[in-house]
Amino acid sequence: MTTLLVIAKEPLPGRVKTRLTPPFTPRQAAELAEASLADTLHTVAATPAARRVLVLDGAPGPWLPPGFDVVAQCAGGLDERLADAFARCAGPALLIGMDTPQVTPELLTVDFADCDAYFGPARDGGFWALGLAEPDPRLLRGVPMSTPTTGRVQRERLVAAGLRVRDLPRLRDVDTADDARAVAALAPRGRFAARLARCATAGPR
Repeated sequence: MTTLLVIAKEPLPGRVKTRLTPPFTPRQAAELAEASLADTLHTVAATPAARRVLVLDGAPGPWLPPGFDVVAQCAGGLDERLADAFARCAGPALLIGMDTPQVTPELLTVDFADCDAYFGPARDGGFWALGLAEPDPRLLRGVPMSTPTTGRVQRERLVAAGLRVRDLPRLRDVDTADDARAVAALAPRGRFAARLARCATAGPR
């Protein structure tokens, strides 16, 4: 079975979801980040896996459900941190971030029987998921992150390595207020949608 990795930051004001400010305050942005992370982790907890790992920048909080190993992110750029997360895995692994609370167990249940990699493109040009049958950190090191071409470059890296790539559905990351509203509409019963509704009702605080 696959190891499921979630890479995330501790949801602290001023450190997460800064593009939500404005219209939301840094505290509200952190609350939304916490809800997004909680939804993601509970989905991972509901997905069959050999192991579940939270690769965390910061300290775990009450939003962390049972059943996860927590490891610290290494130093360096995002490509190095993603590469290090895969380097900790001895077998097939699928990594996701904390920005797609609409993700479902069905999307995360992958089978490497007839492919070598899974790639989940994001609407902003990045990617929300990356799965490797044989984790190799060299596949990520040097890929420019947080650019409109990150996803294309990463997928080309997989293909250039001779891997058979299976694409997952394109999802929308929560980066802006418009993203937040659109994603909440896709998962209206989740923690993220509920927190967004409370923030919108309360106004800046």
